[in-house]
Amino acid sequence: MNTPNLSAADLTRTLRVGDAEYHYTSLEALDQAGFAGADQLPFSLRVLLENLARHLGTGGVDEADLRALLNPSDSKAGGHEIAYHPARVLMQDFTGVPAVADLAAMRGAVAAAGGDPERVNPACPVDLVIDHSVMVDRFGSPLAFQENVALEMARNRERYQFLRWGQRAFANFRVVPPGTGICHQVNLEYLGQAVWAAARDGVQWAYPDTLVGTDSHTTMVNGLGVLGWGVGGIEAEAAMLGQPISMLIPEVVGMYLHGEMREGTTATDLVLTVTELLRRHGVVGKFVEFFGPGLDRLPLADRATIANMAPEYGATCGFFPVDRETLNYLELSGRPQSVIDRVEAYTKAQGMWRESAGSDPDYSARLELDLGSVEPSLAGPKRPQDRVALSAIGSAFDAAAAEHTSQAMPISRPQQGDSDAWELEDGDVVIAAITSCTNTSNPAVMLGAGLLAKRAVERGLATRPWVKTSLAPGSKVVTDYLDQAGLTPYLEQLGFHLVGYGCTTCIGNSGPLPVDIEEAVQRGDLWVASVLSGNRNFEGRVHPLVKTNWLASPPLVVAFALAGTVRIDLTEEPLAHTATGEAVYLRDLWPTSAEIAAAMGAVRESQFAKEYAEVFAGDEAWNSIEVAGGTTYTWDPESTYIQEPPFFTTEAFEQPPIQEARILALLGDSITTDHISPAGSIKPDSPAGQYLQSKGVSVADFNSYGSRRGNHEVMMRGTFANVRLRNEMVPGVEGGYTLHHPSREQVSIYDAAMRYGADGVPLVVVAGKEYGTGSSRDWAAKGTLLLGVRAVIAESFERIHRSNLVGMGVLPLEFTGGDSRKTLSLTGEEVIGIDMDLAALKPGQLIEAEVRRPDGTVHTLTLKSRVDTGNELAYYRAGGILNHVLQSMG
Repeated sequence: MNTPNLSAADLTRTLRVGDAEYHYTSLEALDQAGFAGADQLPFSLRVLLENLARHLGTGGVDEADLRALLNPSDSKAGGHEIAYHPARVLMQDFTGVPAVADLAAMRGAVAAAGGDPERVNPACPVDLVIDHSVMVDRFGSPLAFQENVALEMARNRERYQFLRWGQRAFANFRVVPPGTGICHQVNLEYLGQAVWAAARDGVQWAYPDTLVGTDSHTTMVNGLGVLGWGVGGIEAEAAMLGQPISMLIPEVVGMYLHGEMREGTTATDLVLTVTELLRRHGVVGKFVEFFGPGLDRLPLADRATIANMAPEYGATCGFFPVDRETLNYLELSGRPQSVIDRVEAYTKAQGMWRESAGSDPDYSARLELDLGSVEPSLAGPKRPQDRVALSAIGSAFDAAAAEHTSQAMPISRPQQGDSDAWELEDGDVVIAAITSCTNTSNPAVMLGAGLLAKRAVERGLATRPWVKTSLAPGSKVVTDYLDQAGLTPYLEQLGFHLVGYGCTTCIGNSGPLPVDIEEAVQRGDLWVASVLSGNRNFEGRVHPLVKTNWLASPPLVVAFALAGTVRIDLTEEPLAHTATGEAVYLRDLWPTSAEIAAAMGAVRESQFAKEYAEVFAGDEAWNSIEVAGGTTYTWDPESTYIQEPPFFTTEAFEQPPIQEARILALLGDSITTDHISPAGSIKPDSPAGQYLQSKGVSVADFNSYGSRRGNHEVMMRGTFANVRLRNEMVPGVEGGYTLHHPSREQVSIYDAAMRYGADGVPLVVVAGKEYGTGSSRDWAAKGTLLLGVRAVIAESFERIHRSNLVGMGVLPLEFTGGDSRKTLSLTGEEVIGIDMDLAALKPGQLIEAEVRRPDGTVHTLTLKSRVDTGNELAYYRAGGILNHVLQSMG
């Protein structure tokens, strides 16, 4: 029967696990209270249901939310807004530094208004892992790791000083020092618990481990049965301050896995296939949940590899329920037995445990994949969803470079002997990087790379001299088991020396190419390649001179380093020749599944226990950084890394009408957050480069955009500054340029924005489909705001960036009725007026806009507001989510 006015207390039960007793919100009790159907929900929605039930009557949750979630196929449930309260927040330093800067600025705003600054404090556990700052300056040397770490500490001392202040100033805030690993791998191997436990009102509570993270690949931990996804830093900051994540009840697409992986295929091949299938189906804004008998043969590291790439296939998350394999991994990775027992007991009591023979949940749509159909693959040249069979990589490169003309460049390094001369050509691999969370979490592919290297060395092979090689594992455990397996010397002999523990090439921290290589690429206008075991290969991301970038498994990274080119069919052609002229094929080097399985014995629980015993301690260099005290931060006006953000005020905010607006940029499809806010190198002649030089920073000390995210002066100048951006207002021009109107001068987008701002002219950006794909980069929204852009009009938006725009008070609008920049024949000369009554605005409302052309003709069109929920509307009206939080503090 239905119990009226149900409360969370009515649903509380106790669970005894060994000697421990936990209170928990029971889904069985919810069923008994008349809210039936949890056992038919996808496992990921059962986690959301528990989250709502636990906060019932508080935190913006009522019985209607429970009923809507329990009946997701009900037409009335479509578009239903719920308030999700994650248990914790995860950050990496590129996104964490600006988040901490925002919190420090909020404290300053509260103090200036006469309030208590310590009211601005994390209300839930927050972990920040410093993993995005190490760059591959040194490589191919036993000293590469120590030298790169020393450079990292020297470059980033100001940033690290600031983070150490935050570690002391804020409660519930922990920092994992540099040189430890990638945040997602640390999360998978150590932080994640599958079922969380915490004290409240004097008793221990157990509940699902849930989180949001400031990196889109937060989803990697979904492989461990932890529900989490990436959000913008501004949303994460709000969650830290106790605000719920406002979201619509998602559709859940089930992917049925069956069969078994074939000999010679890897988890990387599998995830690239999954990415291609799901991106083709369309899962933006949806959950994906994996089920079927294939899971019984899918190791947890493979599950994490698939879950990691949810942003690449467009989903909010890719979820794997807790089962026996989850417990096996928790044991292997050294979790306490009490945690393992709690996970098993809780998930079984709650119906969150996956049984091999259990009935399948009800999904909004179902897809199917035979694991036996997976073939060796790469993805590229510029999108992770563009899978290419290994046999077709050469033709795929040729197709990408079909209209390009270049000239091979001779290179000689006489210091190595006159025999070391060659020609650099189109398609040559200049970067081969084993890097990123996607694959370095997976022992099978890492050991596979080591075994392939061993066979290559035994044949007397070497990597080609123009290839920059690097090994950047996701945690120290990886180097432990490579050492234990005896494979490290072979990787090093091929140049894959340890360069750092962090996200390097995948985030754009590939470092410089050797000078002779860079000069040859530029002189010959060569289309060279990178091959990386990463998850991101967007234009301009890996290296500004490398125009084609290919995602591949770690063994294939080694193979292409030996071949030296992507213009090759490794399934048929030899990748190298021995000193006696014998052809060596990939099949001669590739390890068997049995060999990899035997090598897996090198992965031991003791390695996890050793490496995570003092994960927060840091080394001598970290602990020697001086930290200023105080609850509020003292900003240094001379700092080029950390400046007080200009976003916050406790005063009421008003959104003025958007009239007589100019178009700042007219953009195409699949504009990524890398296009909008690049993370990599800063060009000396760019607005950001000129600013840094004006502050006395030498070009050698620029560091990267990602490392400068604590300084809005750099980041606003870097907005739309990607060297591969193509603004249709300046045809044939690459980079961050536009036409200023009415002068029609071609200037940088930053300079145009400043001129418009000085004249009081509001701005809009117009784009095609999938605007804002890629990383959960809050600066793509913050920079857009600081340039004076009031609205972005696109055919469709990627989930996180749309939310970030709203969170910064920028209006996302979608074309309707088949309209687009192309059907309207927009040139960028038009003036835009948007008819909007802010007080009457509703979520998803249709809004009329006028486009006035230079000849005076006016076209009226209908746009859909992508302010999707009531909470988002409140944020937008306040000028952003954090201003909303500040104003609620009084």
